[in-house]
Amino acid sequence: MRRREFIAGLGGAAVWPLVAGAQQGALPVIGWLSPGSHSREVEILNLFRAGLGERGYIENRNVLIEYRWAEGQYERMPALAVDLVRRHVAVLIAYTGTVAVPAALAASSTTPIVFASGVDPVQVGIVPRLNRPGSNVTGIVTLASNMGSKQLGLLHELLPKATRFAILTNPSNPGADVWVTDVQRVANSVGIEPIVLTASSEQDIDAAFTHLLQSRADGLLVGPDPFLESQAGHMIALAARHSVPTLYRHGSIARAGGLMSYGTNVDDLIRVVGVYAARILQGEKPADLPVQGPTKFEFVINLKTARALNLEIPPGMSARADEVIE
Repeated sequence: MRRREFIAGLGGAAVWPLVAGAQQGALPVIGWLSPGSHSREVEILNLFRAGLGERGYIENRNVLIEYRWAEGQYERMPALAVDLVRRHVAVLIAYTGTVAVPAALAASSTTPIVFASGVDPVQVGIVPRLNRPGSNVTGIVTLASNMGSKQLGLLHELLPKATRFAILTNPSNPGADVWVTDVQRVANSVGIEPIVLTASSEQDIDAAFTHLLQSRADGLLVGPDPFLESQAGHMIALAARHSVPTLYRHGSIARAGGLMSYGTNVDDLIRVVGVYAARILQGEKPADLPVQGPTKFEFVINLKTARALNLEIPPGMSARADEVIE
């Protein structure tokens, strides 16, 4: 055997230790359950696959992934979860947890579930504790629903003379109340009138902006929600058309033309979801995998959008931003 062929053979054996075993039987299947849409989760899925890859799993080579998206129609979630459980998935990924986990748990009490949740999972009863979650559930928490006060503070710093802000939330999201309560608490303490608007369809978003303008709100906070984030392009266009300073959760929305964003940098956490799924496939139990929380937060300012809105960003805000888009 030639030396080059020998080395190549060793490399293939090292990189794909799981493929030979997978070829001898049916490939394990991971279920991906989301209330959102594929178009909004492309980057998230790439991070998830990267986590799987760290443990030797590559989609369509030695593991399969079944995807189910509700496209913002949250009432579809229970049926989608049941469908995945009937397909005997080895692991069910519930993204995001506040909407997907209840549907997943109702569908099965034994299928391993790995969630990505914006709300404290202990607070809403998903798990009894973080270090040893117990039962068939574990995952990561971004604490997006606990960041309303910080987001309001940033918008108020930009607009110190403002007296009322609109806050947009999806009433179909079980975690919405946590975020709204956090915003209202701080708004009342600094003399800001919070105007709560709701939207669970594209038409609702148009109506919410009409209400916002009629109420003469000085700015808008968009709550953490998969459906609302799937409508980011529509909201960016409305905010530009009506000159509404708006703060979002994801940095990707500010990069796409939103004014500002503040929230958890989810890159590392979503990778953990992939790693956890792989570890469960390799025999570990969800009950023994601790729920992991955020370590990085991201503040993004789009100066191009600020100029279009005739807004001057205070130097201190620009200095604190993790990214400033010129």
